Amino acid sequence: MWVRWLLTGVTLTFLTVFLLFPLFTVFHEAFSRGFDAYHASFDDRFIRHSIMLTLMTAAICVPLNLIFGLAAAWAVTKFDFRGKSLLVTIIDLPFSVSPVIAGFVFIIIFGAHGYLGPWVERWGFQVVFAFPGIVLATTFGTVPFIARELIPLMEAQGRDEEYAAMTLGAGGWRTFFKVTLPNVKWGLFYGVILCNARAMGEFGGVEVVSGSISGRTNTMTLQIQQLYFDYATVPAFALASLLALLALFTLILKNLLEWWSARR
Repeated sequence: MWVRWLLTGVTLTFLTVFLLFPLFTVFHEAFSRGFDAYHASFDDRFIRHSIMLTLMTAAICVPLNLIFGLAAAWAVTKFDFRGKSLLVTIIDLPFSVSPVIAGFVFIIIFGAHGYLGPWVERWGFQVVFAFPGIVLATTFGTVPFIARELIPLMEAQGRDEEYAAMTLGAGGWRTFFKVTLPNVKWGLFYGVILCNARAMGEFGGVEVVSGSISGRTNTMTLQIQQLYFDYATVPAFALASLLALLALFTLILKNLLEWWSARR
């Protein structure tokens, strides 16, 4: 009994100190000067631009990772081919490589003095310190989430249903849309939610490739840092509270999907 209470107490203490207390601090500082000051923080055009930029980045990165993650998981679990283990390793690469290093790699490739930078700029297209660089860095950091959510699920389901469908005359695409996709739809939704949450909270790689230009390349996380360094405490925490609310909404949606999936 005492071991159970000890472990429970340690767990609750850890959650309180490292999760609940920082979350409470964010909202407390955001509303420290009243609701009017909190609401006025979002009248700043730089803050509004950072919100729109974050949403636009997530709106591009999540569908890209949805297509890649679904295709990669389908290939890894339903087919045998050379290089399968290498593909799985590449999918896990963003988990082991710092986003900052990934940002520097994109600068080396697409920067003004990079390998492809001068060629890209001749076509009037800028990658580094512009919106495309933010999309690249965010996409790199969110690559594993959907694929890694689907691969164990598809492996557990096996290939018997696909073989049965093809034996009955279904083609490859029809088998995919009628058999494979319905079996993984809840796992797919779960992966999309996690991918979206990470895309909106990406910081390291985006900070390197964006240049942190207010009103142009500052996402919400970068704008929060800049406001805090400029001693604009209330606007910084107000924007942080919005990001926290998006994260909480993501967790609630994830739990609802898990509950609905278990009920089904």
